[in-house]
Amino acid sequence: MDSRVELFLPAAGGAEALLADEITRITGLPAQSGRGGAWVLADAPTAMQLNLHSRLAQRVLWPLASGPYQDEHQLYALARQVHWPAWITPEQSLRVDVNAYRSPLRSLNFAALRIKDAVCDALREATGERPSVDTQRPDLPLMLYLGPDHATLYADTSGEALFKRGWRDARGGREDVKGEAPLKETLAAAMLAAAGWQGREEDGPLLDPCCGAGTIAIEAAQLACGVAPGLQRRFAFERQRPFQPHLPRWTQLRQQARAAVHAPRVAVVAGDVSFRMTDFAQRNAERAGVANAIQFKTVDALQRMPPHKRGVMMLNPPYGERMAPKGRGSHGPAGGPPDDHAPEPVGREAFEGGGSADDFFSSLAAHWKRHYAGWSAWLLSPDMALPKRMRLKESARVPMWNGPLECRVFRFDLVAGSNRERPGTPG
Repeated sequence: MDSRVELFLPAAGGAEALLADEITRITGLPAQSGRGGAWVLADAPTAMQLNLHSRLAQRVLWPLASGPYQDEHQLYALARQVHWPAWITPEQSLRVDVNAYRSPLRSLNFAALRIKDAVCDALREATGERPSVDTQRPDLPLMLYLGPDHATLYADTSGEALFKRGWRDARGGREDVKGEAPLKETLAAAMLAAAGWQGREEDGPLLDPCCGAGTIAIEAAQLACGVAPGLQRRFAFERQRPFQPHLPRWTQLRQQARAAVHAPRVAVVAGDVSFRMTDFAQRNAERAGVANAIQFKTVDALQRMPPHKRGVMMLNPPYGERMAPKGRGSHGPAGGPPDDHAPEPVGREAFEGGGSADDFFSSLAAHWKRHYAGWSAWLLSPDMALPKRMRLKESARVPMWNGPLECRVFRFDLVAGSNRERPGTPG
């Protein structure tokens, strides 16, 4: 295992440059962003450090082999270049995932199979036995990236995706709002990073008036309290052979992270029109260890008064029952949220019981102009015409992808009355 390699950390589209800045802030090392993520030349302890502290990365990937390819036979040959007994024993398990961009291959499943065959053949030749496949919790998850003519094979040091912070309940902590999945933690963190809000006193209070499952507020509260995002979970590298000599350093990193937790430096306020959702968010915050750092209150966003004179609003505008007035749709069907793999939202058109989108957003903007002068508001939306709906002029729009959905994070600097004439930044 090389002492330093070029780690690849994938990120949501639009968050790549933010991730590169975060990597440098965490490690002190220069990082480079590009399509799909960021790269940094680093060693095994740094890979562990990034797993523990990165809020924006989806995974931390360790390169194993790279080269040109035209067919699956060349992928097999590429994987055979790796000394697999240094990474996995026959008693352990593996899984191969494939990410392709304009690949000429007809079957990505067959490509994954050939990589698996290469690992198993290498172990059988070396030990007489082969590892098993585990699609749920493998000891060695492998990621194969395929371009038009070049392939790179990585060991996934994270295991479960890093947006899984370890605090959602056994059912995934998923909202049971029809047609909607909760915001991933990594995307909530990217919104906060885009706003430059890092939980410092000078950042000012943060308010999410449509908190849903509470993801934005929980990420904000962890920032305000210095809680490392990976402090409550385990990682694949803890079971991978090359990292075993570095586990004492891992123990030290976790101890340092626990010791760094402190009282919140700035207020975080959240709530929802739905009593059920506010309660759900409160329980999520308790599992995340930051319930005492968030002030929850069930109140309609169209009626909520500012909790402080100045501050930052951050929201993923809701739809469905969370937009209905209290008493209408605030109590959903019995049972819990759907499973952890709920799909990403595909739109925000389905307003139920709360009027049209135009009515809601124009009323929200009018409320803000009457009561929130001096605040800045950041909204994530796939609706490129949102400023027009709100009759506000954005001062910034940051492209960001929510899964397959292209969105913008709009910033509005709020003043009393209309501010449509304020200069903005084109998207």
